[in-house]
Amino acid sequence: MAVSRKPVFQNLPSPPLADRKPVSDTRHGIARTDDYAWMRAENWQAMFKDPSLLDPELRRHLEAENAYMEAAMADTAALQKTLFAEMKGRIKEDDSSVPMKDGAFAYGTAYVTGGEQPRYFRIPRDADHKDEASRKLLLDGDKEASGKDYFRLAGLDHTTDHRFGIWGYDDKGSEYFTLRIRDLESGEDLPDVIENTGGGGVWAPDGKSFFYTLQDENHRPSKVFHHIVGQPQSQDRLVYEEKDPGFFMGVGGSLLDDFIYIDVHDHETSEYRLLSTKDLMAEPVLVAERVEGIEYSMTEGGDVFYILTNDGGAKDFKIMEAPVEAPGKANWREVVAHEPGRLIISHMAFARHLVWLQRKDGLPQIVIRDRQSGEEHAISFAEEAYSLGLQGAAEYDTDVIRFSYSSMTTPSQLFDYNMSTRERVLLKTQEVPSGHNPDDYVTRRVMAPAHDGELVPVSLLYRKDTPLDGSAPCLLYGYGAYGITIPASFSTNALSLADRGFVYAIAHIRGGKDKGFAWYEDGKMKKKENTFKDFIAAADHLVEQKFTSYANIIAEGGSAGGMLMGSIANMAPEKFAGVIAAVPFVDVLNTMLDDTLPLTPPEWPEWGNPLESEEEYRWIAAYSPYDNVGARPYPPILALSGLTDPRVTYWEPTKWIAKLREKAPDAGPYLLKTNMAAGHGGKSGRFQRLEEIAFEYAFAIKVAGKT
Repeated sequence: MAVSRKPVFQNLPSPPLADRKPVSDTRHGIARTDDYAWMRAENWQAMFKDPSLLDPELRRHLEAENAYMEAAMADTAALQKTLFAEMKGRIKEDDSSVPMKDGAFAYGTAYVTGGEQPRYFRIPRDADHKDEASRKLLLDGDKEASGKDYFRLAGLDHTTDHRFGIWGYDDKGSEYFTLRIRDLESGEDLPDVIENTGGGGVWAPDGKSFFYTLQDENHRPSKVFHHIVGQPQSQDRLVYEEKDPGFFMGVGGSLLDDFIYIDVHDHETSEYRLLSTKDLMAEPVLVAERVEGIEYSMTEGGDVFYILTNDGGAKDFKIMEAPVEAPGKANWREVVAHEPGRLIISHMAFARHLVWLQRKDGLPQIVIRDRQSGEEHAISFAEEAYSLGLQGAAEYDTDVIRFSYSSMTTPSQLFDYNMSTRERVLLKTQEVPSGHNPDDYVTRRVMAPAHDGELVPVSLLYRKDTPLDGSAPCLLYGYGAYGITIPASFSTNALSLADRGFVYAIAHIRGGKDKGFAWYEDGKMKKKENTFKDFIAAADHLVEQKFTSYANIIAEGGSAGGMLMGSIANMAPEKFAGVIAAVPFVDVLNTMLDDTLPLTPPEWPEWGNPLESEEEYRWIAAYSPYDNVGARPYPPILALSGLTDPRVTYWEPTKWIAKLREKAPDAGPYLLKTNMAAGHGGKSGRFQRLEEIAFEYAFAIKVAGKT
């Protein structure tokens, strides 16, 4: 297919050309040479904690890439400012949450006009949350972030008696969080400083100690520690250590303050250990030993635990219960049966009700069961495609839970729902200060035929007056990994594209759980290429149905969705006018061969283990974007990276862009933007993040020829 693209990048300076320093590697008798392996800093662990340690040669190269990117995007400077102003204008700057009741108080967050970071506050339980005089400020994120290039809060968790709170922060983007303890009455921090944590902690009921996870030198949460307030971190007691580097670990608490949960899991196997808060010095008790491919999660239910699991062939999950005093697998009893095609996503329990969030026919549902009578009902919604968020409650003995609702045209709404009376109370509707009329827009869901006959859902947003004759530009977003479902939710930012005549589309491709657990399984390991083919099928269908044309589609994805971007660029470069790849996981084979990297061993169940298996090596080698770059008619590509990103390390997109320039110098251009003071999530402030989105959208608009 001949490729005809708009000549939107002209008179560019010469791009940076990276040195080639070949490094050979042979696995399973298969030899490869990587000319850009040198871009992986040998001191990456230390550099993530102190970016000033970056090798000067690497720093010069990244700065040269940034300069080239700025030159290529210089003509969009005014557009970026306009987009930013539009996006900022849709945000209520002094917005605040509806506080969640917990004991004598209700806790919430708020922003001030111009503020980047949230403020945490509390009010008396029954006070009017709109009355600012009743608010007691607990933590001012803007104050804590002052003078720092990057700052991300990990929340504020209070003790049962409401005296103290644990709060955490990351000031480098490396996701090593420091924990502090704040006296919530005085507002002063105690001397305790807990470093290199996963972020957040779980209080013991007496408020004198808490539990947290420690990140090891390879950025893995491998240990749970018990910290006693007033003691140095060096004296913290090791509660549990996970020796298998292939597993993540987290620590959590129960609404009843009766147990500490230690959750060990990878992407397909899980295991829980329980520590009774009646004896904090005891050894955690194993619930059910890990079995490959079996997942379970637990929530308290008074005298029972409720267990969500896929055990026994329950691919779309079922809910079991077990006595608190004997929660082992032998005592599990079915409460909610497995129903093929009805995926139970999460569950929670309260004194009189069991609640779960499920996905059926591609749409989320909240289902409530009366624990005594067994009667069930679902909360109903009218729109054809929508998004739900289940917040639940901070208290166990309650009939009222909280959930959020939105669609691609309906701003987010927050409800309290009485599970006994079925009364739904609207607490808040997302304000769009600059104005928003849902009737000006259309949201649709279409089904794109895939290469094997499956139907791929695609959610669409566009203005009613957008011509559907193939002339409209389209931003097509995809992810497709880890079973993550991309909701058809309201995005004020996407309106900036829709208002410029774009069709904004989300492809719900395999690798996610949009159509159940089987949809996930069909897009991982040896079936990974289904994910990429589904995305291309979505593009084909949008063109066939005249929503857009190949010359007008800009593809976008981030992280594992960035791998998707690299793969579709290799497979069908002629079908896209441009590609935006944010923190893209594109060097898949090299990363999965490096078991020192933070996420590699836990990721093997998702992608395969090329260290141990020649078959899995060949799977990955067949699609790994970096390894399959060739002399193809690539569209303009924008890659975004964070220097201290522990998830997708900066060298992945850096190597990818270098190889694209080498193998296809006459295509592109290829732009790399490295944030030298941030990690995986980009800049941390709410308006700083808008600047990044405005930059990405400016690229899409430029490539579409709409500037």
